[in-house]
Amino acid sequence: MSVSLEKQRVSVYVDGFNFYYGLKSKNWKQYYWLDVVRFFETFIRPHQELVEVTYFSAQPHDKGKVDRQSLFFSANKLNPKFSLELGRYMAKTKRCHSCGVSHKTYEEKETDVKIATKMISDVVHDICDISILVSGDSDLVPPIDFIKRYKSGHKIFVYFPPGRFSSNLKSIANNIKKLDGSQLEFAACLLPNTVVIPTTGFEIKRPPSWE
Repeated sequence: MSVSLEKQRVSVYVDGFNFYYGLKSKNWKQYYWLDVVRFFETFIRPHQELVEVTYFSAQPHDKGKVDRQSLFFSANKLNPKFSLELGRYMAKTKRCHSCGVSHKTYEEKETDVKIATKMISDVVHDICDISILVSGDSDLVPPIDFIKRYKSGHKIFVYFPPGRFSSNLKSIANNIKKLDGSQLEFAACLLPNTVVIPTTGFEIKRPPSWE
């Protein structure tokens, strides 16, 4: 008699700010137009099942960036396994120490807290068996530490975006992966240049500057 074993449920949490600037640091803008769910499914093993990919980001203030980001989100949201959590940018004034001139800049807020809350909530509510954090931000060590103490059998993997690394995250994770070496997977998991919304026929086109 064969025994049916349930697959391990995997949830992915993408620190979008860290992920985007990791790609930018490598000058890999051709990979911005990424099918996020498909990309992370390439790392899922036969005995595992991808439950959800939650992408955490914030809306920038530059209109061009907003428009490109909106196209990227709209295309990915057609996949039911893709979930989006938006924080916000807060304006702050910085003063140049050398010239004394003050200028306005923006700082992303709430993302770390949203990632931590979602990761902990999914474990508490038994949504997944394996959590994959995609970030190099060591500020996310505390929620991982809590999860490991709350549910010792739960596995935490950390995928470091290109050009990103944290020894603190590495030391607390069950396993790690550096996405610097995943160019083949990136290239194979790009969205079509034109994505059509089935219900309306509206076409979402890849931003020319991302080609």
